[in-house]
Amino acid sequence: MIDYFKGILSYKKTNAVVIEACGVGYSINITVDTSNRLPKEGEEIKLYIVEATGLYGGVVSHYGFLSKEEREMFCLIKDEVPSTGAKKAMEYFDKVSKSFADFKVAIIKKDISLLSTIFGFTKKTAEKLVVALKDKIAEISVNNEQKWQEVSTNSSIEIEAIEALLTLGYKDLQARTAVSKVISQNNKLEVAQIVKEALKYL
Repeated sequence: MIDYFKGILSYKKTNAVVIEACGVGYSINITVDTSNRLPKEGEEIKLYIVEATGLYGGVVSHYGFLSKEEREMFCLIKDEVPSTGAKKAMEYFDKVSKSFADFKVAIIKKDISLLSTIFGFTKKTAEKLVVALKDKIAEISVNNEQKWQEVSTNSSIEIEAIEALLTLGYKDLQARTAVSKVISQNNKLEVAQIVKEALKYL
């Protein structure tokens, strides 16, 4: 079993890299977030590895992570969430990488709205993640701090307003902050009114 690859970054794109070590080029799957944090081609890198065998054909794929903590989070998702292979786990992990600390807190607090609005999971997937991970994620270490600890959603109307702003192209935190400001001033508005007032802050 391969624990990590350390070598020269020969080639990279948004979802994969090639690391050259001892004259051999190893192709490794990564997330967009990982790609954005990598050095330039030609420099040395180290990626912690998860090996996964395809369900059909027995092809072995490698998935790379910049830290052991990130690899541990990926493995938790892959191993504990039902019907989640390595490829699907990588899709989930890419969303989780927005903030590992906030994801961990959202799972522990069963905050479906945060998982839906900030991380972009559907309500069904968010609920599945909570059920699968709530009793295990506390043991997982994360190496960053919360970004959205002061931002929360507590009502279906608030969630709908945020989702409407996301549909209009605004970013998660922008939408949540604007909606929160509007509701703090008047918590009896309908969704359309909240959206209209929130746009004044965006």
